[in-house]
Amino acid sequence: MLQVALIYPEIPPNTGNIARTCAATNTHLHLVEPLGFEISDRQLKRAGIDYWEYVNVTVHPHIESLREASNGARWVCFSARGAKHFREFQYQDGDWLLFGSESSGLPQEVLANNPAVYIPMEHPKVRSLNLSVSAALGLFEARRQLGM
Repeated sequence: MLQVALIYPEIPPNTGNIARTCAATNTHLHLVEPLGFEISDRQLKRAGIDYWEYVNVTVHPHIESLREASNGARWVCFSARGAKHFREFQYQDGDWLLFGSESSGLPQEVLANNPAVYIPMEHPKVRSLNLSVSAALGLFEARRQLGM
């Protein structure tokens, strides 16, 4: 089963929208602290609307906790510095899809030790998509490839 992990998310509505996507697809959501908001944040809840009861979410105090929880599963990093187009990458059942913070992306030590994919940007002045859009694109491409 696919998993989605947000490393140091900062903007409540992005996390709320991703939580809603995870609820709709029955995908476990992992959040790695520090978070840029409180889980009880009104904006976070608003973005997730009334679906929070359907979100399977785990908050991890640090990346090592996430690593332990993933139990050796493959981490697929989404980054503008990724080496492979996200649609050309071969996803596997059990992959953990990792997304970094809105301001700085994934930590270098995570990128250095895991496969990294990118979502192409046509305009040279646009460096990234909104985090919730990126997570949805990545999750749905992995699901498509896996026949879900």
